[in-house]
Amino acid sequence: MIKIYKELDDMLLVKLDIKEASLENGDAFKAEVISLFDRYKKSIAIDMSLVEYIDSSFLGSIVSAFKHLISFKSEVMLVGLSKDLTNLFSLTRLDKVFKIYNNFDELTK
Repeated sequence: MIKIYKELDDMLLVKLDIKEASLENGDAFKAEVISLFDRYKKSIAIDMSLVEYIDSSFLGSIVSAFKHLISFKSEVMLVGLSKDLTNLFSLTRLDKVFKIYNNFDELTK
C-alpha cells in the first residue's frame, strides 16, 4: 500500500498506492506509517496523488498516525492532494493540522 520513494536525511518520502482510502484499508495504512517511522525514525511525507476518495475512518487513521509521530517530535506531511481532497481537508479544518504540499519538489526546496 505504501511504497518508499526516497529517503532524505530527515524525512522519508513515500507514495500511497490506493484509489479509495476507506475503512477497509485505514488500519493497515496507520500500521504501515507507524512501522516506517519506527524503522527509520524520520518525518514522513505521503504522496496521495493516486487517491481519489477518502472516507472519515481513513481520515481518523491519518490523524492517529500523525499523533504517533508528533509524540516523537516528527510529523506526517501530505503531498499531491487532488482538488476534491484539498477541499475535504479544508472543510474538516485538517489543513490547519497537516502541512500540505503540491509535490515532493516543493517540500524539499
